[in-house]
Amino acid sequence: MLKKITLVQARKGMYVHKIAGSWIDTPFWQNSFPIDSADVLAKMRSGGVTELWIDTDRGLDVVPAVEKPVAAAPEAPAPFAFAKVERTSTREEMHRAAKVIVRAKGAVMTMFNEARMGRLGDVTAAVTLVEDVAASVMRNQGALINLVRLKQADDYTYLHSVAVCAMMIALARQLGLPDGEVRDCGLAGLLHDLGKVAVPAAILNKPGKLTDEEFEQVKRHPVAGFEALAGWHEVPDIARDVCLHHHERYDGRGYPHGLRGEQISVHARMGAVCDVYDAITSNRPYKAGWCPAESLRRMAEWTREGHFDPTLFAAFVKCMGIYPVGTLLRLKSSRLGVVVDNSKSLLKPIVKVFFSAKSMGYIAPEEVDLSLPGLAEAIVAREEASAWGFGDISRYWVTA
Repeated sequence: MLKKITLVQARKGMYVHKIAGSWIDTPFWQNSFPIDSADVLAKMRSGGVTELWIDTDRGLDVVPAVEKPVAAAPEAPAPFAFAKVERTSTREEMHRAAKVIVRAKGAVMTMFNEARMGRLGDVTAAVTLVEDVAASVMRNQGALINLVRLKQADDYTYLHSVAVCAMMIALARQLGLPDGEVRDCGLAGLLHDLGKVAVPAAILNKPGKLTDEEFEQVKRHPVAGFEALAGWHEVPDIARDVCLHHHERYDGRGYPHGLRGEQISVHARMGAVCDVYDAITSNRPYKAGWCPAESLRRMAEWTREGHFDPTLFAAFVKCMGIYPVGTLLRLKSSRLGVVVDNSKSLLKPIVKVFFSAKSMGYIAPEEVDLSLPGLAEAIVAREEASAWGFGDISRYWVTA
């Protein structure tokens, strides 16, 4: 039985099911663990833990009172609701988002390694991780999503799951889904590629084109993931469905079942959009990622060809903005700059200018808020960094 207690009531021999409050600020990698020494209690005290849930079926209960009051009839649980957070700017959220990403990467690596050994169990830690990602997305929608895009090739498998989790949360909120469904969509994003543990790393990281036989192995990962989740307790149906069907196409030419249109659940159609966006904006062993704006342009073409649900793709564009963070723009003044924040206005973002196309030289970086009234500056065109020989321009928008 699960029971919420204060840290004062905790004692050696108990089994912690979940630490109350935000897991991100505690010193523990996992939410569930035994209290098998005084050191564990001391670690919780030093980490600021005040309340926790214990599982009395797996460890000791609290010391019983002299008289046990008669328990009242349990009330029906209230619908899940995210804790309220205050919105912040992209710059303010970057530091906190970076911390979430580091912790999330470690948690997802552990989860994938357990899946490889067939040891999937309690979903609580994954749900807590989703709630921490959701809190960052609600404080500022773009910070974590754009920061996690800068993953290295060897981090891709794990951080791709974190990125899709964040985008599923953002898209679900854009669609006005209730908080409980938003959380399940985030969990679906986190777990959607679990089946890739069954694909050889040499194939996943191959720098060249896959052979037909290799691609057939990759195409098995949705079913492999679905089968793995069958043994994981309390995983919502939304997560199982997205895992199995995020590679279906709206026109019926996807896999594994060739579903089309509304035969594919709305959640799996959302997953398809988020999965592809992160894949094409990320650096991979076989190609460099496209910039966010170019990626949306390509995906708009693919939507017209039947790849994505047009309504859901339009909602996704509203989430990301016409000019996502990291997009290189040329302004009316002939200055070039990168979008650093679009949380105030999707059409008139804040741009950090750093290059003059008139003098063909670098200038002192300066932030220009295009949403300010009466400003003579305006966007003329989107540019490709490679065409100007800029290389990596992320240094202009990532807060150190």
